[in-house]
Amino acid sequence: MRKLRRGRGRSGAKSGTPRADQPGAKAPAPNGTAEAAAGPVRDARPASRPPVAAAARPSAVYAALDLGTNNCRLLMAVPTRPGQFRVVDAFSRIVRLGEGLGRTGALSSGAMDRAIGALSVCAQKLAAREVTRMRLIATEACRAAANGAEFIERVERETGLSLEIVSREAEARLAVSGCGSLVESGTRGAVLFDIGGGSSEIALLDLRSGPTRKLASRIVGWTSLPIGVVSLAERYGGRNVSQELFETMIADATALLTDFPGCRSLDDLVDTPGFHLLGTSGTVTTLAGIHLDLERYDRRQVDGLWLTRDETDRLVRRVLGWSFEERVANPCIGSDRADLVLAGCAILEAIRRVWPARALRVADRGLREGLLIEMMVADQVWRKPGRSPRRSME
Repeated sequence: MRKLRRGRGRSGAKSGTPRADQPGAKAPAPNGTAEAAAGPVRDARPASRPPVAAAARPSAVYAALDLGTNNCRLLMAVPTRPGQFRVVDAFSRIVRLGEGLGRTGALSSGAMDRAIGALSVCAQKLAAREVTRMRLIATEACRAAANGAEFIERVERETGLSLEIVSREAEARLAVSGCGSLVESGTRGAVLFDIGGGSSEIALLDLRSGPTRKLASRIVGWTSLPIGVVSLAERYGGRNVSQELFETMIADATALLTDFPGCRSLDDLVDTPGFHLLGTSGTVTTLAGIHLDLERYDRRQVDGLWLTRDETDRLVRRVLGWSFEERVANPCIGSDRADLVLAGCAILEAIRRVWPARALRVADRGLREGLLIEMMVADQVWRKPGRSPRRSME
């Protein structure tokens, strides 16, 4: 099988040639299906005008793949107006690659087979297009597993995809790049968090010096918790969660949030009008869908949604009060997430207790968007004619 390496297009061109996930695209399709054949422009603001083709490389297709502890996701897009792109294809499948990892320290045979199946679909999608540039990453499950590197080699042998295991710091930066446009205008400080399957990334943003297109440059503290929805649910159980057990899960997560460099950098801003939380994960998007009483999850209604403190309190209490069967029956949770959602809520509650905020903004986007944006910026696809490359990056 022809190998698809990160940073190379279908023709084998190197990454320096004319490439870059969840804002503005279609809602995730049922497990194992294409997320969207084509989607609208990815941006924090509602698209009120038709997209304008990028002047520099109007037909350049960029691809980003994120193999996480719970999901395998692919996004392919073309740049449009500055800071935005149009999704041309997407795919998402729950694979639970990290299933049992906390107990054994290794990826199981069944989990690896599920991931290989999803990655094979991604390889077919990538091969079907003239991809200018791509970046394919793996996160916590492959970082932590004793056989993570061996699995990456198997992926390349069997699918032709060359995956890169990224560091926790890089993962936090990508989350900021992917969700940063949802930081409210005039915000003085924000805590962005990404609750994953095997880890959770937290980034503290100090914006008191004014807005910037390089939001990652305003990170004043970050951490990657060695817990996510899969690992926490496996540790405590996710089917039958009492109030007492839920508080124990919160305490576990809280202990990891209060001792990292910069963790108190925004203490003078928390719980003020100029401060808010920004969350990207299945946990917060699920709560948003429940809040909207959606009969079927719709990311177009969820991405960018604001939840007040009281609304979030009520949502968490509501889900905690449901039985496992009631969680399965909810269309925004379903059988795939019913045993994980309360673990995610516990991590969310820990974050809210450490950094109290009057509002939480929900982001249905994340690492793939960050990958796409960073690649497009590196290729200067939005640089105005006659402007120096240095200034275009500001």
